[in-house]
Amino acid sequence: MPAYVPLARELPGRISVDELADLAFLRAVYARLGAAAGEAKLTDVLQLLDTDPAIRTINAHVRQKPLTEVERLDAGARLGIGTVQFGQAYGVSNLRGQVPLAEARTILARAARAGVGLLDTAANYGDAEQVLAQADTSAFRMVTKTISVSHGVPAVIARARRSIAALGRVDLLLVHAVSDLLGAQGEELWAALRRLKDEGAVGGIGISAYVADDPAALAQRFKPDAMQVPFSLLDQRLLRDGSLARLKDMGVEVHARSIFLQGLLFLETPPENLRYAAPLLNNVRGRIAAAGTTPLTAALSFVLSCPQVDVAVAGVTALKELEEILAAAAAPVPALDWSGFALTDARLLTPALW
Repeated sequence: MPAYVPLARELPGRISVDELADLAFLRAVYARLGAAAGEAKLTDVLQLLDTDPAIRTINAHVRQKPLTEVERLDAGARLGIGTVQFGQAYGVSNLRGQVPLAEARTILARAARAGVGLLDTAANYGDAEQVLAQADTSAFRMVTKTISVSHGVPAVIARARRSIAALGRVDLLLVHAVSDLLGAQGEELWAALRRLKDEGAVGGIGISAYVADDPAALAQRFKPDAMQVPFSLLDQRLLRDGSLARLKDMGVEVHARSIFLQGLLFLETPPENLRYAAPLLNNVRGRIAAAGTTPLTAALSFVLSCPQVDVAVAGVTALKELEEILAAAAAPVPALDWSGFALTDARLLTPALW
């Protein structure tokens, strides 16, 4: 294999194609060299630019986009819509309540056109599965979750089959509570889920976990196809302790949830028992604004910029929210020091404690 030989100097012009002027430049270069499409040698191009500097003026006015400004064309495919609000009023920042059926259908249709790859629901999300059953979900991977094993393993499997029937298919079935796996019926439950997968009733099985559950250790023990974990600009614990890297090393698909931490970063006035954190959150928003971006773009860019995350799941309560998320997902990645936004207050990072 030939060794890599770095250029001794920077290129004296733009040779990427971002604008029509770039295309005109390349056409002129190929015409002057008399080369067939794709066959011009870089050394010949450099010599031409040295001997005829005027040719550089064709696209000299076009500003080269840095890497952080390149749109993430696959962002839509890595987005998932959390549907808990389709089935019930949920979330401290959700002032609209349960999403009406007509609005849910509109949201899903727009998400499908944008290439959003996944819908995340659960048997415990109120009417969410029933709402999805009345909409066109053919464009998405379908993820749902189990009911509590306290009902008994046969009841869990029976309810999962009801989910499959309602949704038309289940591409991934997650255990909704880690305590179900760690309790007396845990091994029996996991074996039953494996049988569902083996018979082709579901495409894969996985676990929905919290940071305190030690997701990497769970994956080592149960060998799930996927894990859903909390991960956000403010909550970087699983990145910092290496858990996300360990999950990827084990071949586990990683779904990040709570990527906006229930909208906490967007709230000017936090919930009553989190008022103590208002100055901290204001400081975070101030730093984001100083970088010329928004909390939404910063939060989404951080998660999508993490290579260990396969899917970023976000709840949506209105079409406008989805449009804002899609725009943020395709926006240039802001130049921010991500690590500087990580918080350590477990109370602040755990919505169940709010």
